[in-house]
Amino acid sequence: MKQTSRALAGVLLLAGVAAAPISLAEDLADVSTAFRWLGKNDRVVIEAYDDPKVLGVTCYVSRARTGGVKGSVGLAEDKAEASIACRQVAPTLQFTGKLPVQEDVFTERMSILFKRLHVVRVVDAKRNTLVYLTYSDKLIDGSPMNAVTAVPVAASTPIPVK
Repeated sequence: MKQTSRALAGVLLLAGVAAAPISLAEDLADVSTAFRWLGKNDRVVIEAYDDPKVLGVTCYVSRARTGGVKGSVGLAEDKAEASIACRQVAPTLQFTGKLPVQEDVFTERMSILFKRLHVVRVVDAKRNTLVYLTYSDKLIDGSPMNAVTAVPVAASTPIPVK
């Protein structure tokens, strides 16, 4: 019975990982903000994320990255500060299917454990607009710091909502 429970827990864990949005950030640029003797400097990075369900929308996120030895090996905890700007980057938008009213579109790790950056898409059907929110969470204590941006959709292209 214990083996069955463990196997089921493992399958559910893998299913949860598989269902989580995949973060496919394209690094665009970075600027140093503080010098470090060992490892990379502290910096602000700019990353581009293409919305996987809305072809023609790209979100640009800037955020702090901690350098030093811990930052170079992925053990540092980045600050919970980010800025976002999403834009229509194609002549027309294409939807891959019906969109939920609210959906976590991208997530990315900000520390070795328990802290993640989120980009959430919210459909404002009344105004035919896609609203994107970025924030970070932590298992025990998340951050209220956030940023929001919106992409208006042409009236001739209604947003398909679930």
